[in-house]
Amino acid sequence: MKRSYRKFISGLAIGILTLTISVLSLSSPSSAIEFGIGISVRIGPPALPVYAQPICPGPGYLWTPGYWAWNEVGGYYWVPGTWVVAPVGMLWTPGYWGFAGGLYGWHAGYWGPHVGFYGGINYGFGYGGVGFAGGEWRGRAFFYNRAVMNVNANIRNVYNRTVIVNNVHTSFNGPGGIVARPTAREESYARERHSEALSAQVEHGRAASRNRASFASENHGRPEMAATGRPGEFSRHDVVKARESGAAYRDPARDLNRDQKMDRNSERSNDHSVARDQNRDSARSHEERSSELSKPSKEERKAQKQEAKATRTQAKADQKRGHEERR
Repeated sequence: MKRSYRKFISGLAIGILTLTISVLSLSSPSSAIEFGIGISVRIGPPALPVYAQPICPGPGYLWTPGYWAWNEVGGYYWVPGTWVVAPVGMLWTPGYWGFAGGLYGWHAGYWGPHVGFYGGINYGFGYGGVGFAGGEWRGRAFFYNRAVMNVNANIRNVYNRTVIVNNVHTSFNGPGGIVARPTAREESYARERHSEALSAQVEHGRAASRNRASFASENHGRPEMAATGRPGEFSRHDVVKARESGAAYRDPARDLNRDQKMDRNSERSNDHSVARDQNRDSARSHEERSSELSKPSKEERKAQKQEAKATRTQAKADQKRGHEERR
């Protein structure tokens, strides 16, 4: 009976484990990587540079804004904004940096039927911080809003709709940057079916990471290749240079070194304080020990009392004898 019961429990456990593995294998492998926080760093990104949008190569291309990416060796580097052939019916939600828990975390972008939350960051060209005003799908054709999109006469699916443009170039969400939270609608968009960045986008980012001029330490927040007409094409005539940096550039390495130096000075100050306390305690202990050593023993105190008593008796006798002699 016990043996049958053990077999039943063992078989049930194996069955549950197999079912769990099957369910996990059906989940999108990108859900934990693309839609969560993939990278966390201590240093905040530079401001977004100011640049013009290259002309749209043709119908069906959608704009993906440029952004600062992170490399463990070189720090922040600029991934140029570019036009990509979009999946039909899908819109691009840009990634963004968010500050939380003392770190800057990267929330990767994704394709979906609606544009979700991207940190309230003003990437420009229709991405003003909330939603997307650069165009819309009408059936299988994408229509461009010429008020914010750089399209030529060869593209006929266009319309004009005024967009209020702000000039804030802050590149991260959180204290010190853009303080914004997703709306209920944006949260519902986040639960829609998504797909990760296209292979052309991924390779575009890799190519930027291999170009020394892309790094903020080299371009000081004003990249030579701020935007490109197509992904990965960094040497064509349609490469756009940044007009200016979005704000005065601050060297993150210098700030980090300064913070580390302050931490070391603070540690040294604490060490000195501890040493002073220890020296003070040591001196106090020495005084206490000296005081203990200078105290007379019981026998010495008794002898001292007897000597004092004898001295007083002798003094009285001398005083009495002197008085009698005067009489």
